[in-house]
Order: sequence, then C-alpha cells, then structure tokens
Amino acid sequence: MQKNADGNGATLTEPVLIAGVMGPTAQALTEARLARDLGYDAVLLSLGGLDDWSDAALLAHCREVADIMPVIGFYLQSAVGGRKLSYTFWRAFAEIEQVIGIKIALFNRYQTLDVMRGVADSGRSAEITLFTGNDDSIIMDLVTPYLFASSNANGTQWEETRMVGGLLGHWAVWTRQSVLLTQQMRQLARTNAPVPQDVLVIANQVTECNAAFFDVQHDFAGCIAGIHAVLRRQGLLAGIWCLDPHETLSPGQMDEIDRVYQAYPHLNDDAFVAEYLDAWLR
Repeated sequence: MQKNADGNGATLTEPVLIAGVMGPTAQALTEARLARDLGYDAVLLSLGGLDDWSDAALLAHCREVADIMPVIGFYLQSAVGGRKLSYTFWRAFAEIEQVIGIKIALFNRYQTLDVMRGVADSGRSAEITLFTGNDDSIIMDLVTPYLFASSNANGTQWEETRMVGGLLGHWAVWTRQSVLLTQQMRQLARTNAPVPQDVLVIANQVTECNAAFFDVQHDFAGCIAGIHAVLRRQGLLAGIWCLDPHETLSPGQMDEIDRVYQAYPHLNDDAFVAEYLDAWLR
C-alpha cells in the first residue's frame, strides 16, 4: 500500500504504516491509540483469542477500534490461532465505514469466498482493499476475478471483487521475485487478459515452495524456522533461532527446502540478495 504525498509541486509516494492490534477491547483500544499517536495510518486487527465471543460482540469490538483508526480486517486460519467467521459477519464488518481493507489468510477456498461475497454484497468493494494471505494460492488469488450475483427489481446485478496484493509470510523470502511476479499478475488483472499456461504452472510451483518453507507436512510446526532457514542460507540471518527455543525445523524439512531450491531456481532471489548483502549489513 502507498499513499500520495505532495512536496514542492511533485507527487511522491511513501509507505503506508500499519500496526498490529489484538486482544480484548480495552487492550485493542490502547494499542490503536498508541498506533495513532506514533503516526501509523491504519491497524491490522486480529480477532485471535476471542473464540468465545459472539458475532455481535466482535462487531462492536471492531467498531470501537475503527472509531480510533482505519481498520484492516484479518481472517486467520484456525491452524495457527484463527477462528471461523461467517459470511454474515464479513458483510457487516465490511459495512463499517472505517474498514479500508481485509487480509484473507485462510488456506480455505470456502471461507475465502465468504469474505469476498460479504464485501461484494456490502456495496463497499470499491472502498475496501483485499489482500491475499492464502500462501497456498498466492498467484491464483491475484489473477482471479470474483463475481457475485444479486437480484433486485432491476434484475440480476453482478459485483466484482479482486485481491490486489498480499500480506504473506511467504514473501519474507525470495522477495525480489515475489515483487516481479506480483507486478505481472496485477498487469494481467488490469487487462482482463486470459491467464497464460505458464502462469498456472508457476502458481503451483510457488505453492510447492511454500509447502517446504511453511512445513505443511507437519501442520506448520516449522513455519517460522523454515523462513529463517532460507534467510540464513542467503546470509541475512546468522541462525534459525525462534523466540521459543524448542521451535525449530521439522524432520526432513531442510531436505524439502533444498529440493525446491534445486527444482525452481527461477523463483529465488539469491543473486539479487548477494549483490546488495554487504551494503545492507554494513
């Protein structure tokens, strides 16, 4: 995300600053106020840990946070601490005026469709930026139009929603190639051109690499260590240590990372990192 900034008659771009906010309402409000005071532009609002809250309570919680800061919703898969939320919830959430985006990180097509349809039916699809967090379907999310029908007195109306970018753990590595791929996918989406076969092939290759990095074979147990292992291989980290000293690579995970490195060299950015590494670490 970027915002425009005028200076001396020129139009520039600068990063949009997004702070993470979570916890019960009192905690979330405190964190949102801190983000506002520190100059952040929006908050990514996690509903993790609120599993026993009703939809009505969650929506009231979201509205209170939105009164302080623009909000980006965060739908996280249950395997890593998220909770299931309904189409009805997402439609009501999208109707909150200060909601400006949603990160959809479900690894689940059914639940992804709930969010996309909820936004379409809210009438605010032009105002809400949708990000894929579906690491198992990154490329397909970026090139797929979502069309939803609704009926009224004027007949059937169609509303289109799209994901225009990503907020992905996968993009913590091989980031240069991820940027180039994203630019290519957005160009395809803008032109509504048919998706070439080679893009479909790359989509599956990216997913296979993600399976190695995120340790899908062991239910994501080594996901953070896997990302660290790639960064260590490139010289960006000295080790793969995690905050939990017992969290590390799963058995066979390094072999899988080595395998996708060898199979798909066009997807890594090792040469780019090597070119700039000394300057970055100076």
